[in-house]
Amino acid sequence: MLVLLPPSETKRDGGVDDSSLELGALSFAELNPVRTRVLAAVRALSTSRRRALAALGLSDAQAFEVDRNRALRTSPVMPAIERYTGVLFDAIDWQTVPDAARGWAHDHAVIHSALFGLLRAGDPIPAYRLSHDSRLVVREQSLKRTWANPVASALAATDEFVLDLRSEGYAGLGPAPKGSYFVRVVTEGSDGVRRALNHFNKKGKGEFVRALMLAGLDHGSVESLLEWAADAGCKLDHGAPGELDLVV
Repeated sequence: MLVLLPPSETKRDGGVDDSSLELGALSFAELNPVRTRVLAAVRALSTSRRRALAALGLSDAQAFEVDRNRALRTSPVMPAIERYTGVLFDAIDWQTVPDAARGWAHDHAVIHSALFGLLRAGDPIPAYRLSHDSRLVVREQSLKRTWANPVASALAATDEFVLDLRSEGYAGLGPAPKGSYFVRVVTEGSDGVRRALNHFNKKGKGEFVRALMLAGLDHGSVESLLEWAADAGCKLDHGAPGELDLVV
């Protein structure tokens, strides 16, 4: 089972002393040629602060993000699950996850980065800024065209049941394989009508992933997942074709 997570725009500073990015330390080694090209494009873009701010959709007050990108190859690294901050990752609350559950996360949780493609929870990465909708040109291609086929191929090659909790923007950077399920977070009114959530969907996803970590089960099918969810008190059921509704 693979649980696909979106990244966060916000990142924690710092990292392990005297460490730096090593592509060979990242999972999904088949993505390294693409990673190399995207890293080069980001560093080239960062030579012009004004161009970089525009391409990344940032304000002058966020110029520190450009400085982060300039130092991608030399700044310290930390595990991806610790690097990302924000509502979803706050809800996972990694610092309180027991060791056994952390082992499950390292094996089954995959974060989809616009810079690195697919990352397992323990993959060591630097702080950076790049989003699925950043206007970065990589050898005359958009980020979507650069990543879509390599990421889709890497996911298909795992031959695992995939639960897709990414945003639609990140799902566009690499479609999940046939047989996977896309999770939508919804609320159910007193009238029984389900409505999609916006900001609070991230909290719901984070709490759901934490529950999966603590349970430590490797679901090989949607039937197994739904049976566990019912027993665990998670309201998860079929939505549109190829989708699951997580009701919060």
